[in-house]
Amino acid sequence: MSVSVIVADDQEIVRTGLVMILNAQPDIEVVGEAADGRRAVELARRLRPDVCLLDVRMPVMDGIDATRALAGPGVEDPLAVVVITTFDLDEYVYAALRAGARGFLLKDAGAQLLSQAVHAAAQGDALIAPNITVRLLDAFARTAPGSPLAQPIEELTFREEQILATVARGRTNSEIADELFISLSTVKTHIASLMAKLGARNRVEIAIWAYETNRVRH
Repeated sequence: MSVSVIVADDQEIVRTGLVMILNAQPDIEVVGEAADGRRAVELARRLRPDVCLLDVRMPVMDGIDATRALAGPGVEDPLAVVVITTFDLDEYVYAALRAGARGFLLKDAGAQLLSQAVHAAAQGDALIAPNITVRLLDAFARTAPGSPLAQPIEELTFREEQILATVARGRTNSEIADELFISLSTVKTHIASLMAKLGARNRVEIAIWAYETNRVRH
């Protein structure tokens, strides 16, 4: 079954290129296009695609606000959002993840990584461009304004601490299973437990929590 995607980018030539790359994949189908964030939100709410691919800098409503509208705190039935941009700026990435994005890529990432990010988001995983993942999370953990660190509802088990560390380093469920020599279903069970204990909505928020509490350092 194909993964349905909407693509939002204000530059027509870029948007057309992204659509062509995604439609060339045998199991991805672009079902809608938008040139601004507000139109993207309207399309996404009407079409309910598996994944929304949003540019950061768009007119009317930017990609961060659009992400927050579709996947942010308080959204009853959030959609999977992957944010894509030309600009390798940490504040964009952090804002996108805080707004609820499940992935972040640069536009020069290439067709393979773009496809992987869309599939990961559709499956509930997160894929952030490898060159920025650890640098970003660690940098913002060190520079975030001082505030009481959120504590888990229950103490984490040793295995949950291991899973936490691998999630924070951007590993997928399959990679975690291979690395820790456990089954895929066991990984999913531990991640579900982590989300419950941390009050996290997805694995990106698990990763952010790990860095903000210094559980994982670069």
